[in-house]
Amino acid sequence: MSNLDRILALYRDDQRTQKLVEALRSKSTPTAVQLNGLAGAQEAFVLAGAYLADPRPQLFIAIDKEEAAYMQNDLSGLLEKKPVRFFPDSFKRPMYFEELNTTNVLERTEAINKISSPTGSPEILVTYPEALFEKVVAPAELEKTRIEIQSGQKLDVDFTIEMLVEYGFRREDFVYEPGQFSIRGAIVDIFSYGNDYPYRIELFDEDVESIRTFDPLTQLSVQNIGRVSIVPNINTKFNKSQKVSLLSVLAPNTVIWVKDFNALEEKLQLCFEKAEEFSKTLPLMDESELGEIFRDRAFIRPHEVVEDVAKFPLVNLGPSIQSFNPSILQSYNSKTQPSFNKNFQLLANNLRSNAEERIENFIFTDNPKQIERFHAIFEDMAEAVGSVKFEPVIKAIHEGFIDLDLKVAFYTDHQIFQRHHHYKLRQGFTADKALNVKLLRELQPGDFVVHIDHGVGKYSGLEKITVNGHTQESVRIFYKNNDVLYVGINSLHKISKYSGKDGTPPTLNKLGSDTWQTMKSKAKKKVKDIAKELIKLYALRKASPGHAFPPDNYLQAELEASFIYEDTPDQEKATIDVKEDMEKPYPMDRLICGDVGFGKTEVAIRAAFKAVTDGKQVAILVPTTILALQHYKTFSDRLAQFKLNIEYVNRFKSAKEKKEIFENTKAGKVDILIGTMRCSVLI
Repeated sequence: MSNLDRILALYRDDQRTQKLVEALRSKSTPTAVQLNGLAGAQEAFVLAGAYLADPRPQLFIAIDKEEAAYMQNDLSGLLEKKPVRFFPDSFKRPMYFEELNTTNVLERTEAINKISSPTGSPEILVTYPEALFEKVVAPAELEKTRIEIQSGQKLDVDFTIEMLVEYGFRREDFVYEPGQFSIRGAIVDIFSYGNDYPYRIELFDEDVESIRTFDPLTQLSVQNIGRVSIVPNINTKFNKSQKVSLLSVLAPNTVIWVKDFNALEEKLQLCFEKAEEFSKTLPLMDESELGEIFRDRAFIRPHEVVEDVAKFPLVNLGPSIQSFNPSILQSYNSKTQPSFNKNFQLLANNLRSNAEERIENFIFTDNPKQIERFHAIFEDMAEAVGSVKFEPVIKAIHEGFIDLDLKVAFYTDHQIFQRHHHYKLRQGFTADKALNVKLLRELQPGDFVVHIDHGVGKYSGLEKITVNGHTQESVRIFYKNNDVLYVGINSLHKISKYSGKDGTPPTLNKLGSDTWQTMKSKAKKKVKDIAKELIKLYALRKASPGHAFPPDNYLQAELEASFIYEDTPDQEKATIDVKEDMEKPYPMDRLICGDVGFGKTEVAIRAAFKAVTDGKQVAILVPTTILALQHYKTFSDRLAQFKLNIEYVNRFKSAKEKKEIFENTKAGKVDILIGTMRCSVLI
């Protein structure tokens, strides 16, 4: 049994959970339970334990979107095999009704689909007041508007187009977000509001030959399916009479958890006032400006939400209120995770103190490497603090806590290291991410392009052509002598936009000639020649003696674990590669490339620190005066806890200051020196 399974079983079988579940099973009147004393992310553990002890639908109402997102992330990690859904509001900004967020609408639609047609495990929904404020389409109305398409049956394309347009879908060249469809000959792509991926339907005449989902970023198939159900935008294509409160769609035995009743009522009232304020501006907007974002928008009044919530088995996690009369009151003896401020001796002493009180220690992280760092740090500190034991859990929770009744301490790595921990929500596909679609959107007729097999040509737009009885849309490219090449959408990866010397137009290649192949062959030969020279250079470098740095010690692990952001995969790989090079007995030669903000400086800090901890001095050369100061501040902030002597030189330093810094550097008193290329000459 894994540590996570052990923890879940602990909360499932806990007497407090059993008492809670028993109270919520009351069949006479809806039961209200007041829970006090919860700390950190404990509410997620209690909800997960109650769900496992008595599987039934659950709705958690957080105070705001951020809290809801963290709760959804916590529950998804704890109950990874159970359906935990995030139910957002429809807009790009809560309480601002100007612009819809298609990804949010997709999530809302999926949730309504699932809870109105339950299959498998009961659903867990996490939401917040702004999302509850909006009504949803009644399941019966949604059922009437589905477009069903099945493999092997006939499909009237013209009728399907009419239905899609009627239900608010937009026709595009290529689909990349819900509410779009495209038709290219015998291929029909539809991005429904009821599925993560768009559908690709291939026809033979009017017969549906195949249906599959595909990734709009790569145009590659994800899964073959036999039947699809196309669902329209649930927000804009239904009038107020067809919409109901989310609470009226829930199963009667759904348990509702409310984080704070007062906050819920206040937020709902604020939403109502904002909606009324926005509705007053509608007469001033023309139809094109208004569209269908707010027209027929149906909102629920604050008192109606509170009244509907009271009809369900209810758990209140916040302060008690007059209108809430709990059947039972249950208190938890818990406290939040202590603050260690990256002090590992303090952490080690705390873990040892917990163990002496028979409190079992768990450290949660979604990065296995962090666990390795903890072990390395505690092993190196063993002589000073003694043996330290903890159980790892490879899952992230938002906030740690200690449950004194169950005798368990759940700590998070990001709180220990004071790292920023951000929730993760579905982002959806965008036109910017869809590389092939983006290419076509960027190209204008007359732009030069390069085909990997045929060379430089001139883009001339899209054209429908018929091949073997099938009509498909293709990219049209003109070559020398007005020869034309048609490239199907499945071969877009072979085309790229031409980039060359500014203001110098390229020469078009001739189709069928060997000029392009000859150019590629010459380029390959030059690459091989350069490669030979590089191999010779690397051979000489490997033959040169260098300093082999030792493997990472606990200080290195402490530094890297204290990074306030989660390492990107590329950043982590670059760090590992640099340190591996440093540990080899010959000089390192490595170039790290990346856009601004991708974390190159952090890699340099880790490499510099590795050198300093082995008794070496480090020089950092930067191209500008401003960068010298910026890097000095960055290095100083990141390495502050290690008491290193870091200096910088640039043209704003006086001659006296520079002389003193250089003398200290030569005397070995400066660990890291940062300066411009001009100042490096003086060293």
